[in-house]
Amino acid sequence: MDFVQVRRRFDFRSIEIGRWVTRPERERAAGLFFDALCDLMLILQGSEAVISLRGSLSLQYGIGGRPGVAAHYSPSTRCFSLAKNAGPGSIAHEWFHAFDHYIASKTIVNAGTGTFASHAWLNNAPLIKHPLNTLLFDCFHAIMLDESGTLPSTLFTASAAADSQLNTLYYSLPEELCARAFEAFVQDAAIKNGFLVKGTKATKEAELGLYPQGTQRTTINGAFSRYFRTLGTALAHQG
Repeated sequence: MDFVQVRRRFDFRSIEIGRWVTRPERERAAGLFFDALCDLMLILQGSEAVISLRGSLSLQYGIGGRPGVAAHYSPSTRCFSLAKNAGPGSIAHEWFHAFDHYIASKTIVNAGTGTFASHAWLNNAPLIKHPLNTLLFDCFHAIMLDESGTLPSTLFTASAAADSQLNTLYYSLPEELCARAFEAFVQDAAIKNGFLVKGTKATKEAELGLYPQGTQRTTINGAFSRYFRTLGTALAHQG
C-alpha cells in the first residue's frame, strides 16, 4: 500500500509527504490511513466521495507540524495534516473539521470562506432549507443545546468550565464540540480502529466531560447516524 493508491481510491485533491519520512514509514502510514478511511466510509454508510469531500480535501503527512499538535485541519488550504509519528486516533476529529468547513456553503446562506457550519448555526446565521440540512442541524442541536433548545447542553457546560479553568477559549468552540462529538460517534460504532479514533471514554478529557456521555451521547450518535445514512443514500442515487 502507498499514498498513490490512497489518493486514487478516495480521489483526494492532493497528498504530500514530508521529506524526512522514510519509505518504510511512508508505507506503514499509507496502510494505516487507507484502513482508517475505509472504516470511516463504512461507519458513515457513504462513498469515497464523502471521505474526500468530493475531491476537495488534501492530505499531508509529516509536513508543517506544530509542536505538541498531532494533527490539524487548515480551512485556508482545505488540508488535513498529520504529524510524523503522531499518536493514533486523530483522523476522525480532523476529518469532521474538514466536513464542517466544507458543508458550510451547502447549509449557510452566504457562508464565508472560513466558515464552519456548526459555528454559524449556533450564531443564528441564515440557513439554507433542505431535508438533509435539517438532519445536520439536529446533530448540532443535540451536541450544543439541551432538549428544549434554550439552554446549553451538558457537553457545552463542561467544555466551558474547562475553558474557564484554563483561561482559554477552545473546548467550548462550536466546531470543537462537534468534532469531539463526532469522535464519540465513530468510537461507538461496531467497527473499531485506533488509528481513526480513540480517547473518548477512558481519558482525562472524558473524565472532565469533554466528550458526550450517557443519554446525550446516545442522542448525538442517533442524530449523526440518521444524517450520514441519509446523505450516503442521497449521493448514491445521484450516481
